[in-house]
Amino acid sequence: MKFLSEYRDGDLAKKLLDEITSVVTKPWSIMEVCGGQTHSLVKHGILDLLPSEVNMIHGPGCPVCVTPMHLIDKAIYLAEEKGAILCSYGDMLRVPGAQKSLLDSKALGADIRILYSPLEAVEIAKSNPDKEVVFFAVGFETTAPANALSVLQAAESGVNNYSILTSHVLVPPAIEAVMDDEECNIDGFLAAGHVCTIMGISEYGPIVDKYNIPIVVTGFEPIDLLQGILMVVKQLEQGSSELENQYSRVVRTEGNLKAMEMIQNVFEVQDRVWRGIGNIPESGYEINAQYAAYDANLKFKVDIPDSPENEECIAGQVLKGIKKPKDCPQFGKKCKPEFPLGAPMVSSEGACAAYYHFSQAAQALS
Repeated sequence: MKFLSEYRDGDLAKKLLDEITSVVTKPWSIMEVCGGQTHSLVKHGILDLLPSEVNMIHGPGCPVCVTPMHLIDKAIYLAEEKGAILCSYGDMLRVPGAQKSLLDSKALGADIRILYSPLEAVEIAKSNPDKEVVFFAVGFETTAPANALSVLQAAESGVNNYSILTSHVLVPPAIEAVMDDEECNIDGFLAAGHVCTIMGISEYGPIVDKYNIPIVVTGFEPIDLLQGILMVVKQLEQGSSELENQYSRVVRTEGNLKAMEMIQNVFEVQDRVWRGIGNIPESGYEINAQYAAYDANLKFKVDIPDSPENEECIAGQVLKGIKKPKDCPQFGKKCKPEFPLGAPMVSSEGACAAYYHFSQAAQALS
């Protein structure tokens, strides 16, 4: 299949690995921002094939993982206490809140539904005019257009029993937060190709200039990742810092203008608390005043304080790239997908889940 088989070509992968090995002369630490890229690196064994000088660091690019615990608790409260039909992507269901997960709440009888699109939730609201329907809107810039569209469709159709519980986070501020951390030792970045498909690449230029680091917008298949790594390594070895686009077959410099317009119509940028990391200024989307009637936070006015994380969980350090999943004493022991201590063990983009399902570290525990 075009854009699949050709980007999993074993001979080409070997050539790229050989070129990386021939180019690299000193140790470099490169962060892949997106959890989808992390899963691909682990699943396809790329981490084990790279030369020892190239250290891949896993970033905070898992929006489910960084959704604050109090928002999960709020979603559970809306379903259990307010009788709302709570709709969510499946990734969110097993993420632990303070006392339980959405899956636990569903098992206890709450009306919690797994959907593939927020537009389905609008249709559910139309079919259930006597019930409040809330969509748990989680994601990076990638999912923001669909969530914005659901609000616009609800408004145009006069659907007043629909709202979204927003937990949108933005990638560029997260990169800056990582670079500003005193424990940071990152030399370059692979930026998330799907985010740049929506937003373009212009936001990354100022980051390159500010921190003097190379950033390469990269796809998700093995060849994409190896090309992206090679491009970063070449820059580092040459002492240069530039913004490059490996994923040019999908990502345009200007992004998707229609999608960005939709985001701007419904959302505004505000500060956001990231689970395990803390507050990052101007790093999230919230519904603007024009569409405040569709903001579940305002509609229900439920104030649920955040709760402390499990003391045995090092998810925050994993998300910041300070430690790797295998560094956690509870990895594969107390913390497993069936009984997670933290969100990265259950999200399809979580680094801990990637290591548990695909890495040699997990196999050593079995």
